[in-house]
Amino acid sequence: MGKKALAAVSFGTSYPQAREAISRIERALAAARPDYQLFRAFTSGMVADRIEREEGVRIPSPAALLERLAAEGYDEVLCQSLHVIPGFEYEKLQKAIEPYAARFKKLTLGKPLLWDTKDYLRLSRALLAHMPKLGADEAFVWMGHGTDHPANAAYALLENTFRFDGAERVYVATVEGFPNFDYVLRRLHRQGVSRVRLAPLMVVAGDHAQNDLAGPEEDSWKSVLESEGYHVQCDLRGLGEYEEVAALFAAHLPA
Repeated sequence: MGKKALAAVSFGTSYPQAREAISRIERALAAARPDYQLFRAFTSGMVADRIEREEGVRIPSPAALLERLAAEGYDEVLCQSLHVIPGFEYEKLQKAIEPYAARFKKLTLGKPLLWDTKDYLRLSRALLAHMPKLGADEAFVWMGHGTDHPANAAYALLENTFRFDGAERVYVATVEGFPNFDYVLRRLHRQGVSRVRLAPLMVVAGDHAQNDLAGPEEDSWKSVLESEGYHVQCDLRGLGEYEEVAALFAAHLPA
């Protein structure tokens, strides 16, 4: 029987405590494919370099991991994307593994978290199950990363999925795309909201969550909202920390 590997590939994070979100997903993947040996790879070379510099641990890139697995005689490799949307990072992963297809009997790539309609419905319901019931003066805002890739439309679709599920004051905005924070502010002003809960719509609660969302700087989302008189609470859990989200990634493992 040939050697089989399961590669969990994410952008990565240099925040050690935030990597528990990745570990939780990896455990779900390993449980779904117990006959495969689990490996980790990061698509961000900058993150990997910082971890090696500060912690003395090298997390390989997808290409470096595949080189190793080929050299060690693995016949089959399942790569599972731990990205939220099929944007530039997912395409980067696709391109990184393409040259290695001929070096394994089987090399496949699993889809990111949000791919087709049922993924949006499942994610919406999983997150709503963990969210508190909102008062009449309260709203919940999810911070996505955002991109200028066409896949950025996923964030608006997810907000509309929350609407479909009856959550009228649950909003999705992004750091680097649209809907942006100004969009959220306008909605909050119109809704007469006085209390806001913030959470990252990212696999890990890394730099964007710790700084852009909840940081002490005056331009963080939390600081801006507080300066406008809102009472703000932050839930700094990455998506990967939710058991149901880890299960959604496991459901995307290729056959």
